[in-house]
Amino acid sequence: MSAKEGLLLWCQRKTSPYKNVNVQNFHTSFKDGLAFCALIHHFFPDAFDFNSLSSTNRKENFELAFRTAEERAGVPRLLDVSDMILMGNTPDYKCIFTYLNSFLAKVKDLHPTTKGPEHH
Repeated sequence: MSAKEGLLLWCQRKTSPYKNVNVQNFHTSFKDGLAFCALIHHFFPDAFDFNSLSSTNRKENFELAFRTAEERAGVPRLLDVSDMILMGNTPDYKCIFTYLNSFLAKVKDLHPTTKGPEHH
């Protein structure tokens, strides 16, 4: 399994319980910000009410996700909200992959029992 496939599987497992989130790839699955929010909410459930979010509020979802990941896990803001909005329905998968790798690294430090993609 490649690193890309492993990270995708990890994201799928962490976000599967979340309504309106179906991670199938590193581009269109992240276009509305809900997948980012679900992933962050999985590790920081007290940070916000996931059920109050809507896929139509893309800008707010990205802002919430990136701000919460930075504040709670120290994840650098490698993605810019305005860039994500401009990319529309096809965000750059390399940017998303890089951000998610950074998120995983930080979460593994904060939650030592978290297993990354290499541990099934």
